[in-house]
Amino acid sequence: MSEHILEMRGIVKEFPGVRALDDVNLRVRRGEIHALIGENGAGKSTLMKVLSGVHPHGSYSGAIVVDGREAAFRDIRASEAAGIAIIHQELALVPQLSIAENIFLGNERGPKGFVDWRETNRQAMRLMATVGLIEDPEAPVSGIGVGKQQLVEIAKALSKEVRLLILDEPTAALNEADSAGLLALLRVLREQGITSILISHKLNEVMAVADSITILRDGRTIETLDVAADAVDEDRIIKGMVGRDLDHRFPPREPDVGEVLFEIRDWNVDHPTVAGRRVVKDVSLHVRRGEVVGIAGLMGAGRTELAMSVFGRSYGTNITGTVVKEGRVLRLRTVRDAIDAGIAYVTEDRKQYGLLLDEDIRRNVTLADLPRVSRRSVIDLDKEVVEATRLRDRLRVKSPTVFQKTQNLSGGNQQKVVLGKWIFAGPELLILDEPTRGIDVGAKYEIYTIIGQLAAEGRGVLVISSELPELLGLCDRVYAMNQGRVTGELPRHEATQEAVMRLMTNNASEGPVRP
Repeated sequence: MSEHILEMRGIVKEFPGVRALDDVNLRVRRGEIHALIGENGAGKSTLMKVLSGVHPHGSYSGAIVVDGREAAFRDIRASEAAGIAIIHQELALVPQLSIAENIFLGNERGPKGFVDWRETNRQAMRLMATVGLIEDPEAPVSGIGVGKQQLVEIAKALSKEVRLLILDEPTAALNEADSAGLLALLRVLREQGITSILISHKLNEVMAVADSITILRDGRTIETLDVAADAVDEDRIIKGMVGRDLDHRFPPREPDVGEVLFEIRDWNVDHPTVAGRRVVKDVSLHVRRGEVVGIAGLMGAGRTELAMSVFGRSYGTNITGTVVKEGRVLRLRTVRDAIDAGIAYVTEDRKQYGLLLDEDIRRNVTLADLPRVSRRSVIDLDKEVVEATRLRDRLRVKSPTVFQKTQNLSGGNQQKVVLGKWIFAGPELLILDEPTRGIDVGAKYEIYTIIGQLAAEGRGVLVISSELPELLGLCDRVYAMNQGRVTGELPRHEATQEAVMRLMTNNASEGPVRP
C-alpha cells in the first residue's frame, strides 16, 4: 500500500480570463493531518473542489491519484465512493431537519424506498458519540449552535466511511472552546486512521495539529513542510504565503487621540424573542476622535448585540439608555438615523448581511449613500463608477473592474468592499464586528492599515474581535464584556492577554474591575 493516500500532480484549472491553479502538486501521507494554507485567492478551495468532484474530471488538467490509482471523479458522489468527503465553510445542512436526518441525507437507512427511523436514530447516536456530540438525534439542526453543527457535518462524513476528510475553514465561525474541541476531534480521527486536509487561516491552530503543511500562492505550490522535521514556525509560514517577511503583524501607528466623539451610557437590551432575557446590561463606554477601541469577550458576551442595538436598534427590544455624540444626545430609532448621525456598522457576517453578492463592486460600494451619486433621485451611473473606482484603488481591492460581482472576490477583498461601502457614507464612528474573520494574514495587514488610516483622519473606530492578539496589536484601549456587562477597561500599555482574559471571565454580577 502506498505511503501516500493522495497525490495531485500538475493540476491546472482555468476560469474565463483567470488561471486559478497553475501546475499544483500535493502529496498527503496516510493517517496525517495535512494543512493547506495560503492567502485568499491562492487556490486552496479550488484545488479541493477539483479533488472532491465539484469541478469534474475533464474541467481541469493533471492527475489525481488515490491509493496508487489514478481517479477521474465526475461528481461529488464519485469522490465520496472513494472515501473522500469535503466539509465546506458554508455548512450544507438543512435547518428544518433533525440531526439524524441531516447525517443520513441522501444516504438514508432502510429498505429501498423506505426509511427505518429507529435504525436511522440508532446509527446517528453512534456517530454522534464518535464526534462527541451530546444531543437528541431527533432535535432540529436549527436549534443547536454552529460548533455542534460542524460536528454534525463530520458525523455525516463518517457515515459515508470516509478515509480522507477535507475541512475548509472549519473554525472560522467558532468560539475558542468549540475550536479546541474540533481540533481535538481531528487528533482522535487521526488515531483511527482517518486522514484530514485542513484549510485554515488560523496559523496557531495549524501549528497545533498539522503534521505537514503545503503552502499555495497565486495558484502555485510554493513548498510542503514537515512540521516536526523542518522547525516550522508562524513566521516561516507567513513568508511562504505572502512571498515576504512580515516583520510586524500590525502596521506602525502613532495615535493622535482627541476629544470624546461617541459615548454610550447605561445601555440595556432585551432578547428579541425570549421575553425577559436581558442580553446587554447597563453598558457604558466611550470612543475619542482618532482612537481605536476594542471590545473583547467570549461567545455570548453581548458584544454584537450591543453594536447592532446601537446601530439604529437593528437588534433587540426594550432598549434603554443614552447615545451621545460630541455632547449631543442622539435618537437612533432606525438604521437611517444612525447613518445620518455619522455611525457605520460593519457586520460580522459579510456574505449574509454586508454584501449583495449578485451585484458588482460598484453597486455595493455606493449602496449606503445613493443620494451622493444621484441627481434628482436618479443614479448617475458615470459618477457611481468614478466613486467606486476611487475606493477600489484606495482600499487596494484586487479586481480588474468595479463591474466584477462581489461573490467572485476573495474573502479579504469582499471585506474591503464592505468597508468601502461605509467609508463612502462618510461616518465619524465605525463599528467593526470581527473585521478580519476568515481572511488571511496578508489581507489582515491591509485591513489593519485601513483602520489606522481611518483613525488618523480623526474618526473613531470601535473593533469587536474574538482574537485577543488582534485587539492588543490594534487598539488604544480595550473593554471586556461578559454576560452582557462591561467587566473592565484597560489602556494599551496594561492590556495583556492574561489581563484581558481575566476580565472576560470575570463574574459579570460583580461589576467592572481593574486587575
